[in-house]
Amino acid sequence: MRDWQLGKKADKTWEKSPGQIVSDADIAVDHFLRLELEKLLPEAGWLSEETHIDQSGAGKELTWVVDPIDGTKDFVAGKPGWCVSVALVQNDSPVFGTLVAPAAEEVWIAKAGSYSEVNGRSLIASSVRQYDGCRIPAEELPPGLNFTAVPKPNSIALRMAMVADDRADVVASTRWGHEWDIAAAHLIATEAGASVTNALGETLVYNGTHGKALGVLCCSKNIFDQAVQRTRAYVDENGASA
Repeated sequence: MRDWQLGKKADKTWEKSPGQIVSDADIAVDHFLRLELEKLLPEAGWLSEETHIDQSGAGKELTWVVDPIDGTKDFVAGKPGWCVSVALVQNDSPVFGTLVAPAAEEVWIAKAGSYSEVNGRSLIASSVRQYDGCRIPAEELPPGLNFTAVPKPNSIALRMAMVADDRADVVASTRWGHEWDIAAAHLIATEAGASVTNALGETLVYNGTHGKALGVLCCSKNIFDQAVQRTRAYVDENGASA
């Protein structure tokens, strides 16, 4: 773990599908977490990015939903925008979530109905009221968009956590994604006071057999309606991305 804090690159990487990078570290972390979490809660199922094919957690009352390294592209490049994401889902909603971001030296924790924190500091989400000009994690903004760019980690979970900590105002994706990418961050953001839904403003349901969701929208509650209108219009015009 200390090597990862220093930004050491993975020893081996490959593409599991076009554009989807995986490293030997992803597999090692997945194996370690499964062993340790099954000891901690033997009755819970398991749904993970790297070992999800068995769908051993689907339909169980309690399930660990895990992304061993969210933001692998940043990890293999030696950048800090990655984390380990672990959520405990009860029925179809996350009840515990943590993001461990060693390179950024941050640990995010949330419990349903209890609290949300980073490094022991309570989180209060963005409360911006104007959609135009709001802060969005982006490497660069297309011409004509009235947003303010803030640093963008490769990890979608960390981008959502930025909303939870009032470092960003909106994170939106219209890609078909997977619940292990967002389950822990969903709880962290909602417990901090943000709105989190799929890209169309619909309730996210976890622990399904396919493990997929139509994108994600995470934003200040005050701009939720405006954000949903924008993302719906985009999906209607362009469709959902693969």
